Amino acid sequence: VQLQASGGGLVQAGDFLRLSCAASGRTFSSYGMGWFRQAPGKEREFVATISWRDGSNIYYADSVKGRFTISRDNAKNTVYLQMNSLKPEDTAVYYCAADRMVVAGGTLPAQYSYWGQGTQVTVSS
Repeated sequence: VQLQASGGGLVQAGDFLRLSCAASGRTFSSYGMGWFRQAPGKEREFVATISWRDGSNIYYADSVKGRFTISRDNAKNTVYLQMNSLKPEDTAVYYCAADRMVVAGGTLPAQYSYWGQGTQVTVSS
């Protein structure tokens, strides 16, 4: 599967953005999906994950809980990350990821076989 992330940009603190990750192929619903981010000089960190098929299992990093929402539209082969109340510390390159084995959601980068190219999110104070 190939992943294409989009929707990043430069916003002010308190603003919102919605990231999209479009996947190729006809078996998108068979993949668990995740969003990760990486700030300069830091390791890639988990943001949110959604399980395969109906997306009934969802997990968030504590740092984004209550502000970010992950969702999926299997008919459009797309997973979304709605980001509200953005903070300067949310500044990073955001990556989407997919894997057939992540059926219940996955919080570790090593669990994912497929990655998008990343989209930059910059939040100014």
